[in-house]
Amino acid sequence: MTCQELRESVWEVAYALESLGLEKGSAIAIDMPMDVNSVVIYLAIVLAGYVVVSIADSFAPSEISTRLILSKAKAIFTQDFIPRGEKKIPLYSRVVEAHSPMAIVIPNRASSLSIELRDGDISWPDFLDRVKDSKGLEFVAVEQPIDAFTNILFSSGTTGDPKAIPWTLLTPFKAAADGWCHMDIKNGDVVAWPTNLGWMMGPWLVYAPLLNGASIALYNGSPLGSGFAKFVQDAKVTMLGVIPSIVRTWKAKNSPDGYDWSTIRCFGSTGEVSSVDEYLWLMGRAEYKPIIEYCGGTEIGGSFVSGSMLQPQSLAAFSTAVMGCSLHILGDDGFPIPSDVPGIGELALGPLMFGASSTLLNADHNEIYFKGMPVLNGKVLRRHGDVFERTSKGYYHAHGRADDTMNLGGIKVSSLEIERICNAVDENILETAAVGVPPAAGGPEKLVIAVVFKDSDNLEQKLVNLLISFNTALQRKLNPLFKVSSIVPLPSLPRTATNKVMRRVLRQQFSQADQGSRL
Repeated sequence: MTCQELRESVWEVAYALESLGLEKGSAIAIDMPMDVNSVVIYLAIVLAGYVVVSIADSFAPSEISTRLILSKAKAIFTQDFIPRGEKKIPLYSRVVEAHSPMAIVIPNRASSLSIELRDGDISWPDFLDRVKDSKGLEFVAVEQPIDAFTNILFSSGTTGDPKAIPWTLLTPFKAAADGWCHMDIKNGDVVAWPTNLGWMMGPWLVYAPLLNGASIALYNGSPLGSGFAKFVQDAKVTMLGVIPSIVRTWKAKNSPDGYDWSTIRCFGSTGEVSSVDEYLWLMGRAEYKPIIEYCGGTEIGGSFVSGSMLQPQSLAAFSTAVMGCSLHILGDDGFPIPSDVPGIGELALGPLMFGASSTLLNADHNEIYFKGMPVLNGKVLRRHGDVFERTSKGYYHAHGRADDTMNLGGIKVSSLEIERICNAVDENILETAAVGVPPAAGGPEKLVIAVVFKDSDNLEQKLVNLLISFNTALQRKLNPLFKVSSIVPLPSLPRTATNKVMRRVLRQQFSQADQGSRL
């Protein structure tokens, strides 16, 4: 799609949105795969003065419902189904089960829908037909203050409920600045990054290339096979974004073998802790172009620490604070370690960050990010929750979350969300504790469940059955991408004096434990 075609498509959808008669500032959800239509819809919602509600297309109906309720969405864009090989993954039926507001439903690769819609829902062709006379006419953007909401995204906290995080009109410029400054995205580039609008890298991928004059390369299908590798070659991708688990699969299957990735000038990597060996292999697929590690958060609209094309890089490490951010590693006393001293501890951020969140829709922003944090130069530092290490050579390494939120395959999820589902799987379970354990060789966290049974008879067979039951329940009720790696039976869970489960202790124990002691 050319720039002019993109503009005209966005104008057309913006006019059609206005025809719905929704009040300006209303929330409109998108539950779709990352394709041309979803990008057009996203930009049109923002252009017309509404607020995007980002929902991942892999979510179960209950998760969709939670996000629709929190955002007070007035409408939702979705698709009838997503093709995956010979399978059809339903989207619209999940939206209906979530009791969504009015849905605008896009047919997959066809001019008409093969399903029956609820009363009040609209097919995509009928939606566009409402404004057929305005096709090609420029839509004048709605004037709004710089702090107006444009997008509501969600990030799991430690309470069991997702935090509803608003992005403002400033946030797109944060994403674009990061892309320009740290990944050298510029006019004429082609940027590909397998992602989804339900996660922050989806909107980031919309803004970072387009605001820097680059193109977005969107692949229709799974990025794990050779089809995606060929797509990267044919699209002449110049900046390829990845997450470590994708790279691990590519390496195991040798997916890029035989394809020419020489147009790539750099890689970007985010979402998980990366592995040195796997990333050295990845560099070798593109004539040893650099990998820019990129770590941030939904509430930041981008990154706080990154690599840079202007500095020597170290594999699986970050070389600098992102432009406009300051990093502080807290020592055992809770105060920042001097910036020229190596150390490891919880990460704190400078409070003034361009584009970062200043409010939450369903929580106290000050309590979550600032309460109890140390003061530096008269300003309270901002809590982020990651454990970071600064090396003697000035590089940074990520060591996972300091709180009870884990990162599974690039998706942040609360331990409580997982435990709530696991506790209900078997009546013989007294309680569970879910922790993310980083492998000794590096790479993404593995989900380990500690279980306290009411009755420990026939334990070996119970563990075999329970592993299957946990995975089935989590994939059906929470996310189909989640997988329990192992189960550890315990007589009791370690607790603080105030009866809080000490998941950090479990994480440390499981990290050191012999793999043979687990199922």
